[in-house]
Amino acid sequence: MSLSLILPVVLLGLLLVYGVAIYNRLVALKNRYQNAFAQIEVQLKRRHDLIPNLVETAKAYMSHERETLQAVTEARNAAEVGLQHAAARPGEPGPMAELAGAEGALGAALGRLNVVMEAYPDLKASENMRQLSETLTTTENRVAFARQAYNDAVMQYNTYRQSFPPVLLAGSFGHKREAALLEFDDSAEIQTAPRVTF
Repeated sequence: MSLSLILPVVLLGLLLVYGVAIYNRLVALKNRYQNAFAQIEVQLKRRHDLIPNLVETAKAYMSHERETLQAVTEARNAAEVGLQHAAARPGEPGPMAELAGAEGALGAALGRLNVVMEAYPDLKASENMRQLSETLTTTENRVAFARQAYNDAVMQYNTYRQSFPPVLLAGSFGHKREAALLEFDDSAEIQTAPRVTF
């Protein structure tokens, strides 16, 4: 073989290896943000599972506050649906926005419930309510950490996908769009740990 034939073959081989490396890195980064979303999903499911217990405990003390309790239940159910849609397509803008909106509404409903519960000293003194509140606060913190890890993974994926030369190949490798961050409506409030007092 002549040098004029070997050089193009070697160059083509190097380009092929580099293309495979770009593809593998895109897949690894996508898997990382999808796994990070799975961690959010676990924590949000835990949060959603705690809320019926919280409502049932409060019901015994707050029989004439049905509207508030109903609003919490409806917001929880909407958040569950939003989570299912986002879990089916993590990183896609529509489902992520739906989840963020539903979680924001749930947080607002829980905030209203906390305000109403202030008027019920027996409820605040209940050991069961204190344990539920502590578990909910811990879960809120876990959600915040999982969301941060997810958003960090999405940022790494998007940054790599947009950099040169991966930007030239990403679309042809099936990575046509950026992954969406999970940003809740009350981002400023989420930066501080939730305070639940009873």
